[in-house]
Amino acid sequence: MPTDFDLLVIGAGQAGLSAGYHLQRLGLRPEQDFLIVDHAPGPGGAWQFRWPSLTLTTVNRVHDLPGMSFAETLPPGSESAPAATAVPHYYELYEKHFDLRVRRQVSVKVVCDRAEDGSPAEHGPILNAETDPAGTIRVRGLINGTGTWEHPFIPRYRGAETFAGRQLHTHDYRTAAEFAGKHVVVVGGGISAVQLLDEISQVTSTTWVTRTEPIFRDASFGPEDGRAAVAKVEDRVRRGLPPGSVVSVTGLRLDDRLRAAQRRGALHRLPMFDHIEPDGVRWADGTFQPAQVILWATGFRSALDHLAPLRLRGPGGGITMTGRLATQVAADPRIHLIGYGPSASTIGANRAGRAAAVELTRYLGLG
Repeated sequence: MPTDFDLLVIGAGQAGLSAGYHLQRLGLRPEQDFLIVDHAPGPGGAWQFRWPSLTLTTVNRVHDLPGMSFAETLPPGSESAPAATAVPHYYELYEKHFDLRVRRQVSVKVVCDRAEDGSPAEHGPILNAETDPAGTIRVRGLINGTGTWEHPFIPRYRGAETFAGRQLHTHDYRTAAEFAGKHVVVVGGGISAVQLLDEISQVTSTTWVTRTEPIFRDASFGPEDGRAAVAKVEDRVRRGLPPGSVVSVTGLRLDDRLRAAQRRGALHRLPMFDHIEPDGVRWADGTFQPAQVILWATGFRSALDHLAPLRLRGPGGGITMTGRLATQVAADPRIHLIGYGPSASTIGANRAGRAAAVELTRYLGLG
């Protein structure tokens, strides 16, 4: 059956660009053998949407894409530059240097598996990616690098719909100044949660709540810590379970900024409240905290809704993964997920991009 391209790469973040680079190295040509599409207006993946106060000094390390150093694209003295401008600039230079020809503002709405007569088929030869505004793109294989940014997660709590103040997610955060004079309840125990708690607590009063007791550590995260975190998440996705939290393995590093927050009393953690009321939150023992803002720093879920017709999820709630770096969908080897599970970091996405390119081209007999 005819196809438009052999392979489609969805998403031009770290994972998608890494996959594009390695596909080229394997002899495939962009816009001829494979196509990279991205829904955003410009380069940078999710980085272009991050809050302005997230700088290169406060963000977790941004690992180099293959073949080009991030540091070499930074002007002198840019250590405190906003990540939302510095990283997209790097990605833009990278795309141009390697001529990856990303097609932008192309949203993949759904991916279907169809037989020649248009009826559903089990792993037929063609995948149809229905996009806006590019129409249907027919391919033999798919590398999905959509990440998590477009799928923020807010847990359900009784009374949330009655809250008279403002509720927002990390996804929508811009600056702490807008909360001045308001009491803010920060929910979540991850890295972003404590970074935003630190910022907000410098301009107004805060309450911090988490489901489990946070674990702080003084030492920097070493290679063994990273490997332990990746191994735990990889084990979960190979068993068909949803990816777990990396922070649950590594803990939170207590750096100078967080020590200052600790001295201010901002890191005094409370257990999760029982329910939400119009003017605050209440715990099961009756304790009440008036609040005007609830910030849900409760993480993200993988943005995979467009793959739902392929029925990749198993009874464990996740997608069973296989392959050398757990990028290949066990139920459908034509599909690789990068930026999912153990590859949901900049260094993990790099390695996963290469693994997906090599394994998928080999499986399809390309290159």
